[in-house]
Amino acid sequence: MASSSALAQSLQRKHPLQRISSPSRGFSAVVHLLGLTSFLWSFKYMHDNPNHANEAYGWHFQYLTVLGLSLSLITVACGLLADVTLSPRIFLVKNLLSMCCTPLEVLISILYWGLRLIDERLVIPEWAIIPLNADISFHAIPAIVLMIDLLFLSPPWTITILPALGLSSTIAVLYWFWVERCFKYNGWYPYPIFEVAGFGGRIGVFTISAVVMALSTATLKWLYGRVNGFGTNKPVSRPGALKQNGRF
Repeated sequence: MASSSALAQSLQRKHPLQRISSPSRGFSAVVHLLGLTSFLWSFKYMHDNPNHANEAYGWHFQYLTVLGLSLSLITVACGLLADVTLSPRIFLVKNLLSMCCTPLEVLISILYWGLRLIDERLVIPEWAIIPLNADISFHAIPAIVLMIDLLFLSPPWTITILPALGLSSTIAVLYWFWVERCFKYNGWYPYPIFEVAGFGGRIGVFTISAVVMALSTATLKWLYGRVNGFGTNKPVSRPGALKQNGRF
């Protein structure tokens, strides 16, 4: 009887399509703890290895990579806190943040490694030196950790392509204004491609980035379905819904 009750509670705790129970103090907590450790190490690296950005207006937060890393850190911290407390409300917050930062981290990885293959000086200033372990920590690990969280430890997303495009466009516009403000005080752009592209080119870069991020959201939703199933025609819960994914 006790084992049956425990099984029922376990099934109630997660969405029917969610592969692994989360929040939990097992695998879910380990994933979030490892992600949090990696992200904190990345910030420690920036502190211990100063460069021009450390003294500049906006610090390293000029970089989309570091802004994404910050949001990812908050996301996995919420995930870990939900694991420890078994709180469905904190789990909901984690899932809502994930819907924003997972596509963003995928975008960052695609843009960074894609442009670096063309010419690393498009994304890395001449005065910046990034060893391989730090490079992977900044530009690959966040996307990997958040994709593991999405595919195995989260309910399916319900966001559609138009809201996703609205979200990505908002992020692109806000970042564009932030970059231009930092340039006003520093006299240089965080990514050399912004200088090379010129004003018109920057508009193109931000527009393409917004579209790619929205497409990343759609692709991640499709990938979730391929891994976990697409469910039925019955209404599905929103990410982190309290009734389907935990207790009040």
